[in-house]
Amino acid sequence: MVRVLNDVLQLHFVRNPGAAFSLASGSTWIFSIIATVVVVFIVWLARRIRSLAWGLVFGLLLGGVLGNLTDRLLREPGFGVGHVVDFISTPWLLPAIYNVADMAIVTSMVIFMILTIRGIGLDGNKVSAVSKTATPALEAPLDQTDAVTPDTSTRDAATRDRPAPGAEALP
Repeated sequence: MVRVLNDVLQLHFVRNPGAAFSLASGSTWIFSIIATVVVVFIVWLARRIRSLAWGLVFGLLLGGVLGNLTDRLLREPGFGVGHVVDFISTPWLLPAIYNVADMAIVTSMVIFMILTIRGIGLDGNKVSAVSKTATPALEAPLDQTDAVTPDTSTRDAATRDRPAPGAEALP
């Protein structure tokens, strides 16, 4: 362990076989599969992103996932089950050792939550939710006459003046 700024920032080399805090260390291959699916999803979704903020979210997430996935695919003990190298320790903030990829993933999730709470869509515009109180006419039950009354306002002039079929003039 190397103290860079006393207890503020320390460098501590660790090979992490699992997820955060070395959880599920026997399931490293599952994390490799999940990371691959996330990468494919982000690449597929990239065409729909029209906002700089959402681009930042998915860019940070893609970079972080690819960083950790690279470790899982190329490091010991083998392909798909490699250990992620963690080296940053901030004991005053978190009792964990992490890496730059982890910081990118966490930052992207914080921005994701902010954008979601603010209702910002992928196009950068605010998404408005339809309120039940905004459309009271849709909530009112239909009257029986509403369901069977024909709409005559859209009939053209030629058919408007003609009698209905079966309603010929009586003698």
